[in-house]
Amino acid sequence: MNTLIARQRYTDLIAPFIDKNIIKVLTGQRRVGKSCILRQLQEQMRTAGANTIYINKEFDEFAAIRTNEDLSAYVAANLRPGVPNYLFVDEVQDIQGFEHTLRSLQAQDACDIFITGSNATMLSSELSSYLAGRYVEFHIHSLTYAEFLQFHRLTPSTQSLRNYLTYGGLPYLSNLPLQRDIVFEYLRNVYSTILLKDIVKREGIRNVDFLESLARYTADNVGNLFSANNISRYLKSQRVNISPLQVINYLRTLQNAYLIHKVRRVDAAGLKTFEIGDKYYFEDLGLRNCHMGFSMQNDISKLIENAIYLHLLHQRFDVFTGQLPGGSEIDFVARRDDAVVYVQATYRMDSEATREREFGNLLAIRNNYPKYVVSLDEWTSGSNVEGIHHVHLADFLQMDL
Repeated sequence: MNTLIARQRYTDLIAPFIDKNIIKVLTGQRRVGKSCILRQLQEQMRTAGANTIYINKEFDEFAAIRTNEDLSAYVAANLRPGVPNYLFVDEVQDIQGFEHTLRSLQAQDACDIFITGSNATMLSSELSSYLAGRYVEFHIHSLTYAEFLQFHRLTPSTQSLRNYLTYGGLPYLSNLPLQRDIVFEYLRNVYSTILLKDIVKREGIRNVDFLESLARYTADNVGNLFSANNISRYLKSQRVNISPLQVINYLRTLQNAYLIHKVRRVDAAGLKTFEIGDKYYFEDLGLRNCHMGFSMQNDISKLIENAIYLHLLHQRFDVFTGQLPGGSEIDFVARRDDAVVYVQATYRMDSEATREREFGNLLAIRNNYPKYVVSLDEWTSGSNVEGIHHVHLADFLQMDL
């Protein structure tokens, strides 16, 4: 059995809700480590002498648990009187009507409940409809760069950063040699599972070819402003007749499986949200790269921007892309409670025009919130322009903001 490496920031977030009569829901893309966190929590309870009931719908031994009636019967048979009871259900959305059992168990205070799920529609329908106010959600992401170094026992270096940008942060990769053919074969299998099981099967997708084409188009246009109308027109030029509404609906299915994230565009000064012009980023860089005919040289700017976005998510920010009067763009406007951070991403400051654009856009924002230009220039350490910090990507990805 592989050694479980603790992801302390998540267990620390969950800890205050343990032994409280509220369902703990761990959401996120498949293979980002939800199951490992669940097992760590289970081991913690078992070590303390509690009775733990563990169900993983990806294991054949639990194949017979298909409905809420099956789930209720299994839990009832495994509860133990006189000791604390904890229920852990992995990939709960694969059990039809699971919410009815969970609501009943919670009403009886029969056990402390922890579940995981890999599809956002679980929250928008089953949980919200039947368990509103009875659960708390913890979204689990793929590894941060700092976690990537820890899991792979690497020290910070140019090659370590290159590996992270290439292979991404799925935790299981720490069990594989970081060789392109081996890692990409694993990632392609994960990608296919997400596409076929979490999207095609659950969402009832009929046009699988278009779904795959749209996912590739999204990967190739990371960081670009999207318009469903523009995509539809482009597809028609390729003799693929798809309406803008169909494009939007298919993009939503990719989001529901947490494969991609949508970033809304806002007025960088007043944070007024615009109705059109979203951007999309991948939850995991490796899954973005494994089916793209990947080239670090050609994709580096997209990877830098995607990595910055993921770091802002890891830091628990709500992330937007900003627009200034006149149409200039701020790559990221990140908000968390009363904190705001502005970030510009670029490959290198190799021209005066690039410097004027990246720093100039941030200088146009007249407030005292932190502002960063992030690049791969080696001379950036500690430098700033009129209070705007210029930092190397590797340093930014390890910063607490």
